[in-house]
Amino acid sequence: MTDVPAPASPPFRPSMLIYDRRYRSLTFQVIVFILVMAAAWWLVDNTIRNLALMGKNFNFGFLFQRAGYDIPQTPIPYTSDDTHLRATVVGLLNTLIVSILGCISATILGVIVGVARLSKNWLFARLMTVFVEIFRNMPLLLWILIVYAIFTEILPTPAAYRGENPEWSMIFFDHVALTNRYTALPTLAMTNDPGSLDLGARVTFNWATIAFATVLIGGLLARRAIKAWAQRVQDRTGDRPTTWWINLAIMTIPSLLLIWHFGLHLERPALTGFNFTGGLNVSNALVALWLALTLYTAAFIAEIVRAGILAVSRGQTEAAFALGLRPNRTMNLVILPQALRVIVPPLISQYLNLMKNSSLAIAVGYMDLRGTLGGTTLNQTGRELEAIVLMMLIYLILSLIISAGMNVFNASVKLKER
Repeated sequence: MTDVPAPASPPFRPSMLIYDRRYRSLTFQVIVFILVMAAAWWLVDNTIRNLALMGKNFNFGFLFQRAGYDIPQTPIPYTSDDTHLRATVVGLLNTLIVSILGCISATILGVIVGVARLSKNWLFARLMTVFVEIFRNMPLLLWILIVYAIFTEILPTPAAYRGENPEWSMIFFDHVALTNRYTALPTLAMTNDPGSLDLGARVTFNWATIAFATVLIGGLLARRAIKAWAQRVQDRTGDRPTTWWINLAIMTIPSLLLIWHFGLHLERPALTGFNFTGGLNVSNALVALWLALTLYTAAFIAEIVRAGILAVSRGQTEAAFALGLRPNRTMNLVILPQALRVIVPPLISQYLNLMKNSSLAIAVGYMDLRGTLGGTTLNQTGRELEAIVLMMLIYLILSLIISAGMNVFNASVKLKER
């Protein structure tokens, strides 16, 4: 038997960049890359030339100048004598606060409404449908203004809580007071305050917070070690040891001991003069923005959850019922875990939308990143391009972090196929 030699490859010719499929895709990619880079270079060069004609340059030195304006809601210490950089950090933290709270509450409400829409109770299911259709089909900005108007026009002044027979009473066992200026909430207080760790630049961490964080991290690591030990025992003997009480003890006993040691308790707000003191006064702008974002986004999440549940084969439900599982256990143990592979990808988009929609906070005067860096700082310094570019980069980084975190979660919950 004689071997047939493989046909020799034809010599390379420039025309092969277009007509040969081995090179054509690479040729088009190089051409597109060159065009994109040329467009970017033209845009940057044109911007620099226009700035030079106006007597401006491109730098971020304005961030270290005195801000000169106040911010009503500040999660970290801030005064008008601080720099624009610190004001930007305050705005970024305010954006993160309303975004994180909104994602948590919208997810909880959206799951409840989505499951309720599939209820066999006709009236309950129709009411949830009305909720979804109302909040999803009206602009978010309108809902923010409506909620803010309700808080400012209907709720009383703090003085309405004064006197032997006040016009209004505090709610949640006299721990929360709703007013037309702010919402007074209880705060955590300590009888034995251990002090704080000063890191400079007015950045401090209470030693109690560090202790609770250490206990939490240690508990999570211990749970992982116990889970690995239980898996090894099961692989060796076939029986899995009971570990729930060990995990419960690890997660609760150290925290309870810290609560007892520091004397942790709730400090109720009390009306002193014309305002509530002793608690945390949250501006109505933050509450209205958070509530509107929650209701609006929950309507979309509810439809995502409903679609995910309907995507699970009905045979799964019938098999669970045949095994004697009740409807609520079937939903928690069989349906929702399988529906997550359909729910999580579009849920990422809703989290991103909520974070970006928080920039509408400027409509109610909540000083987030858009209100500080993209608002007052931009107007005071005249650095429009730098402020907008920096704000775009921050939003882009936040979006990428959310996407990466949710993609990791999606990879952990997706069905493992063999």
